[in-house]
Amino acid sequence: MVVSVSGNGRVLTLGALRFHAIWLRDNAQDPATRAAGNGQRLIRIGDISAETSIASATANGDVITIIFMPEGKEVTFSLEWLVARSYDHSQPDTVGWLLPEQQSWGGELNASVPVADFDDLTNDGGKLRDWLAAVRRFGFAKITGGPTESGALMQVAALFGYVRETNYGKWFEVRAEISPTNLAYTGMGLQAHTDNPYRDPVPTLQILYCLENSAEGGENTVVDGFRAAERLRNEDPEGFALLTRYCARFEYAGEAGVRLQTRRPMIELGADGALLAIRFNNRSAAPITDVPFDAMEAYYDAYRRFALIIDDPAMAVSFRLNPGESFIVDNTRVLHSRTAFSSGGSRWLQGCYADKDGLLSTLAALEENL
Repeated sequence: MVVSVSGNGRVLTLGALRFHAIWLRDNAQDPATRAAGNGQRLIRIGDISAETSIASATANGDVITIIFMPEGKEVTFSLEWLVARSYDHSQPDTVGWLLPEQQSWGGELNASVPVADFDDLTNDGGKLRDWLAAVRRFGFAKITGGPTESGALMQVAALFGYVRETNYGKWFEVRAEISPTNLAYTGMGLQAHTDNPYRDPVPTLQILYCLENSAEGGENTVVDGFRAAERLRNEDPEGFALLTRYCARFEYAGEAGVRLQTRRPMIELGADGALLAIRFNNRSAAPITDVPFDAMEAYYDAYRRFALIIDDPAMAVSFRLNPGESFIVDNTRVLHSRTAFSSGGSRWLQGCYADKDGLLSTLAALEENL
């Protein structure tokens, strides 16, 4: 590996990769900079001189040794560590891009729905890692072979994290009720939607677990909101821009003492243009008041077009849940729906919410350990 220093000591070059001296000093891994037990930084950015530069840099195998001035501090980095964290590459120039570990999809995924057996996930760390990686990549995955007892979905959540309790409780029953507090508790069909868009922050994962299903109908469907956003961007760039620029409003007031409200774009982007989240739920949409008068009609045209894309059968992956089966969705990305079901027979699902930080943390630890 060819190592060189340029820019008056401000830039280190390793082969084709460049690193700034200030970045390297801030990310030093020595015991005076990072706590040995947890890796947390022990210094503040203000503790690093604005005049930080590299006095010398040498390579010995896969170890890079750097001396920083004006401290005269010697720090070593592994080449593997630096290459894995390189930032010297072109940035995506397309608004609405996906992270490398994400893959958008449509109906073609019906042929290869990500699925794993409950016992395998419980007893095999490698299979759990692969299943969690599928959730990260596609935004949803199924489980088969689970127990058929009330509350079994808690065991699914425990595979990777913790349940997020809401006004609906630790979990909620999804079956027809006489006086429902939510339309999900009826036999009517539901349009593909993300759950609880009226919360801030929104629950980022949802688990739906089947205990009984002898009713006619009630098939589950999932739609990739990121693929829908990509289609809207490609077919109607101006409409895509409107749905990312202006906030929609969402509200829920179905219970005494509960009035949840939020304002967020239907398609949320990061500062660098990455797709971050989708919020789409016609049942919980409140009057939109954050769009200028002159843009409102065009906004509604984009809203309608986005909805038609989401409703396109070619976008959907469908399956019927049998007792002991469940699925998880990334509620910031994947929309879910169901067909109407009859009053004959029984259909009993339980649902709960969790958050992606636990899932991604468990996945990262498994990837490192395995």
